[in-house]
Amino acid sequence: MRYLKSISLFCLCFLIGLASCLFVACGKDENEIKINEVTHSIFYAPLYAAINLGYFEEEGLKVTLESNDGSHTSMSVLLSGNCEVALVGPETVVYANETKDKPLVFGQLTQKDGSYIVSKTPIDNFTLDMLKNKTIIGGRDGGLPAMTLQYVIENAGLKIGTGEDEVNLRKDVQFANIATEFRTTDNEFCTLFEPTATTLQNQGAGYIVSSVGEFSGLVPYTCFVAKESYLKSHPVQAEKFLRAVMKGYTYLTTKDASFGAAALKNSFPAMSQGELEIAVSQYSDLKAWSPTPKMEKSSFDTLVKIINQCSGKTYNPVFENCVDNSVAEKI
Repeated sequence: MRYLKSISLFCLCFLIGLASCLFVACGKDENEIKINEVTHSIFYAPLYAAINLGYFEEEGLKVTLESNDGSHTSMSVLLSGNCEVALVGPETVVYANETKDKPLVFGQLTQKDGSYIVSKTPIDNFTLDMLKNKTIIGGRDGGLPAMTLQYVIENAGLKIGTGEDEVNLRKDVQFANIATEFRTTDNEFCTLFEPTATTLQNQGAGYIVSSVGEFSGLVPYTCFVAKESYLKSHPVQAEKFLRAVMKGYTYLTTKDASFGAAALKNSFPAMSQGELEIAVSQYSDLKAWSPTPKMEKSSFDTLVKIINQCSGKTYNPVFENCVDNSVAEKI
């Protein structure tokens, strides 16, 4: 009898231990959200404000943030299951539309191109015609920064190429390497996001002369993306997530730039208060941040137009297969 009791006790302890291991391995807190962002930029200020001001905590969420060096890389992290949310250019959703557990845009963060045109020399009253017979580094072929720049240049009636009166647009540089490539070559222009653009200017290595967003108009430039399965199983968490981000947006757009800069300091410790205020003011004046997380179909259609005009390929995605507005409509 004692032997049978020992066996039973052993089996019970084994089952409890096994259940505990399974819980640790598979039972992650559903309110924990890992975000993988395409890059670390003040362009995404509402997200950082939400983190630093405790808005995610107010919603009962615990978020962790990891940065990458391109939308294609962040999308790979999402599809591999190593994050719950990716902050990427929505072009990657179009590219991955045939994936079994497909990625879906569930919230829009920015509504314009957030890159700035940087010149080797100071220029007053910059116009796109000044790019003729010059080289501008636009980024990676197939990435939204390079495609939007191409779209802007061509829609201005300029021709891309290396001939007379043409614009030499480089699309062979990875996003993270643009500043270094600009510094170490004789290329006259490049496009950079904040804080890199201001940092380069403060170092005397370039001059901000304009922004691509001034020419591009409204484009769903950066969005929050999650797998279809996550949105179905965690609609409450997705709603809390977007609500926290919109609190960050409201704070930045209703407060003086000095308050916005202070709210971002923990995310950009190397930048001074003055530099942060400049960057916040620039993006605020540009109206770079979307006032609603809902993506409109007309905006999505503009994105597809840019992709088809500039990628060398033709895509015909169905809006509802790429965008899920059910969460955003509740905010």
